[in-house]
Amino acid sequence: MTDSLLVDRTDAVVTLTLNRPSAMNALDVDLKEALRDTLASLESDKSCRAIVLAGAGNAFCVGQDLREHAEQLESGRTDLDTVRVHYNPIAQRLASMPKPVVAAVRGMAAGAGASLALLADFRIGGPKTGFLMAFANVGLAGDSGVSWSLPRIVGHARALELLLLAEPVRAEAAYGMGLLSRLTEDDEQVLPVAQELAARLAAGPTVAYGAIKRELSIGDAGTLSDALAAEAQAQAICGATADHKNAVDAFVAKQKPVFEGR
Repeated sequence: MTDSLLVDRTDAVVTLTLNRPSAMNALDVDLKEALRDTLASLESDKSCRAIVLAGAGNAFCVGQDLREHAEQLESGRTDLDTVRVHYNPIAQRLASMPKPVVAAVRGMAAGAGASLALLADFRIGGPKTGFLMAFANVGLAGDSGVSWSLPRIVGHARALELLLLAEPVRAEAAYGMGLLSRLTEDDEQVLPVAQELAARLAAGPTVAYGAIKRELSIGDAGTLSDALAAEAQAQAICGATADHKNAVDAFVAKQKPVFEGR
């Protein structure tokens, strides 16, 4: 495992820290491959019931490492194949992860870094948090799922504005338009609050959480019939879990349920 991605486990919560602080956690090939492969592993890891995505130092992630990218352009590689090889699989894993993902967005999230944060289920930020849809500033369209996630969060018109104008959005404004789920009073609280939320989620009904995420992904874009079919399938799966039976038994006994994620 590369040092550019730190993996820390506390009980059922896994914290993934982008660890290139001197480059504001810019995404080079090494880091992209580590993140892609680690997310793939965590998807099927039953001991992991929630994920925190964070950045080391004073930034969350400023997106593609442009110094590395400049070298590739100089060598004639202009196809940006990294989108298909790295960014698309990372985005797909984050969006479809069958367990909650919490992004601890301390400092700037720009370009693909902003895209990845927006694919988390919750985004915690502090006073110095900022978002920048920086793609157009370097003559590129959006990637890493931003054309899917951003309009779902802020609406089509605001998404178009953020992507075309490519201007920074500071913490208060980001919270107001839903780019942040929660805003802490101190930047040092961002990671602890994110991990506390992840621990709460990790103690919940993991199978049901995954089913809810799938339902919403279908309900957002599909018809009512699509949504009803997805809900029926989800309830059939959840209804057979030990968590559901134990929770019903606890309700009847007037006790607090204990979920085991199965």
